[in-house]
Amino acid sequence: MSIKFPPISGKLPVFMHGADYNPDQWQHRPDVLEEDIRLMKLANCNVMAVGIFAWAALEPEEGRFEFGWLDDVLDRFADNGIYAWLATPTGARPTWMSEKYPEVLRVSANRVRNLHGMRHNHCYTSPVYREKTTIMNAKLAERYANHPAVVGWHISNEYGGECHCGYCQDAFREWLRLKYGTLEALNHAWWTSFWAHTYTSWSQVESPSPHGENMVHGQNLDWRRFVSDQTIDFLRHEIMPLRAFNLELPTTANLMDLFDGIDYRKLADAIDVISWDAYPTWHNESDDSKTAAWFSFNHDLFRSLKRKPFMLMESTPSLTNWQPVSKLKRPGMHRLSSLQAVAHGSDTVQYFQWRKSRGSSEKFHGAVVDHVGHEHTRVFRDVAELGETLAGLTEVLGTPANARVGIVFDWDNRWAVRDAQGPRNMGIGYENTVVQHYRAFWSLGISCDIIGSEDDFGQYDLIVAPMLYLLREETGQRLERWVEAGGTLVSTYWSGIVDENDLCHLGGFPGPLRKTLGIWAEEIEGLPAHDRNGLVYEAGNTLGFSGTHEVHEICELIHSEGAEVLAVYADDFYAGRPALTVNELGAGRAFYLAARVMDDAFYQEMYEGITALAGVSPSIDTVLPHGVTLQTRTDGEFDYVFVLNFSGSPQQVRLDGAGYTDMEDGAIVAEPAIELPLHGVRILKRTARGVKK
Repeated sequence: MSIKFPPISGKLPVFMHGADYNPDQWQHRPDVLEEDIRLMKLANCNVMAVGIFAWAALEPEEGRFEFGWLDDVLDRFADNGIYAWLATPTGARPTWMSEKYPEVLRVSANRVRNLHGMRHNHCYTSPVYREKTTIMNAKLAERYANHPAVVGWHISNEYGGECHCGYCQDAFREWLRLKYGTLEALNHAWWTSFWAHTYTSWSQVESPSPHGENMVHGQNLDWRRFVSDQTIDFLRHEIMPLRAFNLELPTTANLMDLFDGIDYRKLADAIDVISWDAYPTWHNESDDSKTAAWFSFNHDLFRSLKRKPFMLMESTPSLTNWQPVSKLKRPGMHRLSSLQAVAHGSDTVQYFQWRKSRGSSEKFHGAVVDHVGHEHTRVFRDVAELGETLAGLTEVLGTPANARVGIVFDWDNRWAVRDAQGPRNMGIGYENTVVQHYRAFWSLGISCDIIGSEDDFGQYDLIVAPMLYLLREETGQRLERWVEAGGTLVSTYWSGIVDENDLCHLGGFPGPLRKTLGIWAEEIEGLPAHDRNGLVYEAGNTLGFSGTHEVHEICELIHSEGAEVLAVYADDFYAGRPALTVNELGAGRAFYLAARVMDDAFYQEMYEGITALAGVSPSIDTVLPHGVTLQTRTDGEFDYVFVLNFSGSPQQVRLDGAGYTDMEDGAIVAEPAIELPLHGVRILKRTARGVKK
């Protein structure tokens, strides 16, 4: 049975290929606007994101609206077979609004109001800003919601930041009242008896401040949750007037690389399609494998938010201008990095930007059309050639991944970990730890979903939950039942430490996972940068491994409570104590890694053994060269296997038998191995294998 999602827009049932387009910057140059249409066709682009920062052009004075220029752009698009994601322009407000209504400007944590400038320098709680947003968005929807060129709504741009004004303080208190009901409940959850910080009136509660309260961890955690919820509430406020004129147009909001400030799992419920902006720093190391794995993790995260295809809304066709070093993409890298997104589930490849801005802070940021203004550039050719490739991959459109591994990554856990004041305040490395575990699967060619601790675990054979510091009792119980039913769990040091209020679990760590893991974590030690210990495999262990691996930064002292000891510490007073264990529980098993191992080879070896036990196999049964990875999309009838070379040199990959067809030239792959040039990609089609319903 075929498993495929419908196209993002029925108007454009192919891969979307395009860019952010800013015609409002070129109204004085109609010749440029006319030339853009010709160049878009040459570049094989079929969609543009329009109007993202156009508020001042749309409403140059309060109440005076100018839509003529946008009418012309969209009509010209419709006449030429080009489509538009029409943006709400709320990412940056016009100067007249800041001057007349200063309350729309944000107040920083130091309680000082910002001046006009930058992006998202506005209060999401401000009644005035919400009113002006409703007026603008309603007028856009009334005029364009049924325009033939418009395929969807691009809501604002890269939401983020926080405000500490009086409106936000009141909203925070109301948020807390709804959550806790009483001050007594709040004081208990925040453990305010510490340092005599008990609140006796709701009016005493404020947001954390560098010159006020900032040491109550439960309060810090709830403030981050509030900021996230308030941002999502504003997003919903933006969407409401758009829906009134056309319920069919999909909405998206472009998200950012592992962004800290918003719980994207909650935000995902507010929009129809996930999109995000990817800006890797390619070519800064001898090979690009670590960079590629980090961005593969992000692609998988954004796909997993709705468990369906997503959009690559922004990327650069050449270079950025805001990173520490902005290197040019080497020949082949534009194709490789773009198809990397497609491999992980993107149904679009889009860029910032179409034409370089002539001035201001991003005038040297990469674009399809450079300041020279014509198509005779290397970058333009790269974009046009990719457009041809995407046009030939329509069969892949809408296909999901078939991941049987879930890696747990939670926003409130990362917030709590960072605030813990625990074993290693110079850097506990939660995000890097999760991605280090992920890199092992990336290197093995095994697809992963990036899931939340409250998600459904049923479709996974293996779940990896590194540093699950904040662990709810209910989540621990669900993981226990899932393991008993046959699942394989991997957990690590600094897990099961606190509950959802950042209060330590009583009765021994890892709290709700103690029975599942069969261990008790008595102490945890942070190591300075120069310090090392070792992990030594025990003879005859279940994984069948031997040898010693260096560990650093974190060493947890644990006791086995029924778990098999697979490896022990090599040095210090805890030499011989368990460092890696596995506990059999019901039909499943649970591994626990008590120390942070330095080298990636350890994780790749460990997960090679664990996946074999869990019955999880790579997309192609082969040994991949370093820096080469696999990613598979499937419709249940056919698998589409992307073989991607980030190694920095040509590579060869042996296949696991006949039955592959090259997606780009249609030829049967008869040879036992395929050649990958530097920055090379091969897209292979085969009869579907092992789809888990």
